[in-house]
Amino acid sequence: MPVLARVSLRFPFRLLTALPTLTAAALLVLAPFDAGAVSRRDQAAVEALGQRMQVAEARYREAMVAIGHADPDGAAQANAALEDMEDVMAACVEQRGCSVPSMLTTYERLLKLNADAEAGDGDLPDDEMGPDHAVPLEHAMPHEVPQAARAAALLADDRHAFDRMVQYNPAVQEGIRRWLTDMRDDFITSYENYQYLRPQMWPQYERAGLPEALLFGIMAKESNGRVHSTSRAGAAGPMQFMYATGQRFGLGDDGTGFDTRYDPYAASEASVAYLNERMRELNRSIELALAAYNGGEGRARRIHQQNPGKSFWSEDVYPQFPPETRDYVPMVIAAAWLFLHPREYGLSLPDVDPKAAKLQLQQPASIYQLTICLGNRGTDIGYMRALRNLNPRYRADDRLPAGTTLDATRRIVGLYQRHCVEGPRAELARTLVASDPTAAIVRSAGVVAAAPAAVGAPVPAASAPRQYRVQRGETLTSIARKFQCDTGELARANGIKAPRYMIKPGQQVELVGCRQ
Repeated sequence: MPVLARVSLRFPFRLLTALPTLTAAALLVLAPFDAGAVSRRDQAAVEALGQRMQVAEARYREAMVAIGHADPDGAAQANAALEDMEDVMAACVEQRGCSVPSMLTTYERLLKLNADAEAGDGDLPDDEMGPDHAVPLEHAMPHEVPQAARAAALLADDRHAFDRMVQYNPAVQEGIRRWLTDMRDDFITSYENYQYLRPQMWPQYERAGLPEALLFGIMAKESNGRVHSTSRAGAAGPMQFMYATGQRFGLGDDGTGFDTRYDPYAASEASVAYLNERMRELNRSIELALAAYNGGEGRARRIHQQNPGKSFWSEDVYPQFPPETRDYVPMVIAAAWLFLHPREYGLSLPDVDPKAAKLQLQQPASIYQLTICLGNRGTDIGYMRALRNLNPRYRADDRLPAGTTLDATRRIVGLYQRHCVEGPRAELARTLVASDPTAAIVRSAGVVAAAPAAVGAPVPAASAPRQYRVQRGETLTSIARKFQCDTGELARANGIKAPRYMIKPGQQVELVGCRQ
């Protein structure tokens, strides 16, 4: 909830506690005093209170504007104004001739103002609503200022740099139309995913002098912010590097079986190196660099050399790129444009609190299990994607031992302590992830296969290890569930490295310690 709403919604409670001599009902029905029966001194005191209330209201409105501009003092100013209003109301109760209901209209007006602002129809003029462009990372205060002020910005204190570096033309406008209609869900999902990834990805772009909007646009078009995204052609990770290209820029197997193309920090670093290399040889053109990113650097280099000084949109250049690239370039720019100008297009972006925190598992669990017990408080889509993006080395069904430390957020850690350690939701999550569909099969007349053992239950060792041939689509974790084994023990017995537990179809696995 934005700070404005948090501040104003505290006001009724604080106001009522400041007025011990009246009940809430009495405040709302109290009739104005007869002005003719009030002395001049009392009337002057009432007028002074009215002026104090007007000043406090003006201070509160100014604080709203300050918060909209990401001023760190805005919240303190708003609270101070509210305290002034409380003092006025308390004095009004004691002052002969002062109408409490009349004073309450100020509060009602401010509450309506905040409600309208939350709905996107605030009555503040455009120049007081805060910039449509985002603010720099170092000025942002996550979960302390409105979302529009927490979005990202460009470098060198020049928030409009990206706007001037690209062409805003009908092709880009068509891309914006697509992001706002058929692909609106994709855009919003990309934005939410990016908020969790931003601390790992944005600093590399910032240091290299590349716009953050460009980073977001590429990521939104390539993967929607899904770290484990893999294309049919073999491109992988949030920035979709092909294996050979990734190797050129330091990506690939890190020696543990993990492909660092899936690591957001490494992928962002490689993306910066690639884009800067392309920008240097393509006349600092973002459009041509994007065309190279999608359509191949060799083709982009050749076309540029044949048409020196001409832009991607030139009639001599544009037709030489394949249709996919001609679509890709404006779509990336359109996503970047919306990232910088959400309010201009009526785009309300999710309020994400990505404050980083470490989550240490108190008992064995998988990301699937955590997703179930965490629920989706504070987000429409739950936390599976956030946990997977922040912990790319783990599969969603990997059973992680107690003591494992995961990268998470403060909200996730809080929900884990509340719902995932013990209680009905924790038990439900354990039961659901331990369920084995084969246990539902009737193996003989009237006999149903035994239910799987509870997670964490002791597993008796089999008398002699059996061999099992891995089928297509199976993981070591799914095999362990199928035969009621411990994944870690199964991996150690077969020399399979954690944490990825890489296996392939046709591979023989010894079923050590399995019950079935």
